Amino acid sequence: MASPLVLRLGTRGSDLALAQTALAEVALHTAFPDATLERVVIRTTGDMRPEARLAIDKGVFTRELEQALQAGSIDIAVHSLKDLPTEVAPAFRLAGVLARAAVEDVLVARAPVPAGLASLAPGARVATSSLRRRRLLELCRPDLRVEEIRGNVPTRLRKLSAPGAPDALVLARAGLERLGWDPATGSLAIAGATLHSAVLPEEAVCPAAGQGAIGLEIREGDRVAAAAVAAINDKPTWLRVRLEREFLRLLHAGCRTPVGISTRLDGDRLSARAVVFAEDGPGCARGQAAGPAADPEAVAAALVASLRARATDAR
Repeated sequence: MASPLVLRLGTRGSDLALAQTALAEVALHTAFPDATLERVVIRTTGDMRPEARLAIDKGVFTRELEQALQAGSIDIAVHSLKDLPTEVAPAFRLAGVLARAAVEDVLVARAPVPAGLASLAPGARVATSSLRRRRLLELCRPDLRVEEIRGNVPTRLRKLSAPGAPDALVLARAGLERLGWDPATGSLAIAGATLHSAVLPEEAVCPAAGQGAIGLEIREGDRVAAAAVAAINDKPTWLRVRLEREFLRLLHAGCRTPVGISTRLDGDRLSARAVVFAEDGPGCARGQAAGPAADPEAVAAALVASLRARATDAR
């Protein structure tokens, strides 16, 4: 008789990380009703040093989870996929993803914003921790004063309600929805205060690679964990994020390079468009490509070629 399936899932301890791990647990229990799942909460560098997140590499949210994988104290690391570096060490493997949530960003403000960014007053203060969002905001509304903000999602929302706070901030729609808020309604309640929201269109504010996706990382060669993840891997999401992550790899984008990429899967066709800003200085390059869904990496290569061709034509 086969031994019962026992899996230890590693996660950060934030409310959002725990909510995402709960989704992974539900998927695994659905696929393996008799499995025993253990949740292991791990503090990462990004949790312990929030002020240093942009000053150090992208692995601040994932390094300690990989160390636990390597030590054998967990079997699956559950990540917000956009936090996972594009190239993982040979000892590990991104084995699958859960079904993707909405990929848009959301404008959250102290006053109603029925027209999104257009509702903000000239010179309004908008907070974000993302270089991509900063550059896209500056592109859409050059008059805005974009500021830095730190903390997890609930902390940022509480900061927006405090005296002297910015007029608005930008957050991922997926994170808000996984924590129980519905930004499409136009309002969010937190700590007795009511904030106002507007979903920003992808066409204007291009998402980050992997945004809205939950990644499941395992040790290379762990057949049990690999089989478990394969059983819950969402193929449409998997095809799209393979394209997005390969695009970043081919682009050789650093952790401080502002990049947005939007992908679509229509039947057996994948399409993508991207915007890439220089790390320093004005201007951006845009590209788009489409191809067979069976080969996301080829579509990624075509997207990079399109972007570079347009950048060359613009010079």
